[in-house]
Amino acid sequence: MELLKQRILEEGVVVSNQVLKLDALLNHQVDPALTMEMGREFASRFREDGITRVVTVESSGIPVAFATAYELGVPLVFARRKKTLLADPEALCERVPSFTKGIVTDILLSKQFISENDRILFIDDIIANGDAARGLVKIIQRSGAELVGVGIVVEKSFQAGGKAIREQGIRLESLVRIVSLEDGKITFDE
Repeated sequence: MELLKQRILEEGVVVSNQVLKLDALLNHQVDPALTMEMGREFASRFREDGITRVVTVESSGIPVAFATAYELGVPLVFARRKKTLLADPEALCERVPSFTKGIVTDILLSKQFISENDRILFIDDIIANGDAARGLVKIIQRSGAELVGVGIVVEKSFQAGGKAIREQGIRLESLVRIVSLEDGKITFDE
């Protein structure tokens, strides 16, 4: 997606050789028109796969996952990162480290909203080391649902996350792939 690449170049902030801050696009502020365009792109890539639900992890994946679910005409389900008093005691849970937060958290998905009859598309904003993605993949697999594929807005392909998901035989589609953040410069995979 050339528009997305251009916006990343204009508004992304390279924090280090490992970290790209995309607060202006994905993680703090959301551009509705761009988000809907990303949703249309993911929907076009997975439209023929019989998706019954789109799943994401709160919170930065929600806008793009919503746009994708809207375009596919299916429900959006998001895994929570915090247990509440109203949480499903039978929720599927996986403990995962967070690359950007530097902490370990639980991700929880209520069994009420996913079943063995579902064909799941997992959408997320960024994949770096892939810990959250691997955690949600485990949850989906334990639910008995079929994981049809993973859609990632920005894949940092110089980190192991995308490769690890693909090595599990899972289809992973990225809208953009960044191969380097060296010397403060964003380099895309062409």
